[in-house]
Amino acid sequence: MRAAQAPASSPHMRHTVQEGIVRVFLYYIGRPRDPHANALAEEYVRRSRRFVPCYILEWEDLRHPPWERHKRAIKVALSPQGQLRDTAGFLQLFEEANRMAKDLVFLIGGAEGLPPQWVMEADLQLSLTPLTLPHELARVILAEQIYRAVTTLHGHPYPR
Repeated sequence: MRAAQAPASSPHMRHTVQEGIVRVFLYYIGRPRDPHANALAEEYVRRSRRFVPCYILEWEDLRHPPWERHKRAIKVALSPQGQLRDTAGFLQLFEEANRMAKDLVFLIGGAEGLPPQWVMEADLQLSLTPLTLPHELARVILAEQIYRAVTTLHGHPYPR
């Protein structure tokens, strides 16, 4: 595996990553209805795949959380009561996942939110904003922040 470094002239901290270690999964509950928002979220995920394996998937099994498929992952539940992080704080999740050689699993609830037990089982409860957002827009924002984080780690100029 080849290591990538941000150029010294980057306005961001110097980051070193091992390519291919972290996989990113963005799961959501509920059928996507807005084709424009869905296309935009898919586009950011597609762009992220240039740097890391990245997937956006609907989770239909409401009896079992996606965490069960990802035993060695950092599990992040999106929740209005979750921790607010700026972009640098969000990037730290990716740095930690790289350091620990763990995948990142994000889960966005549907109109009813997430089952409380699933939220409690997460390693981190994350809020994107104190504003109420449609879930499809939350997917777009999360997908863009994932793209921003992976491009920063790989020294790509997008985050400027």
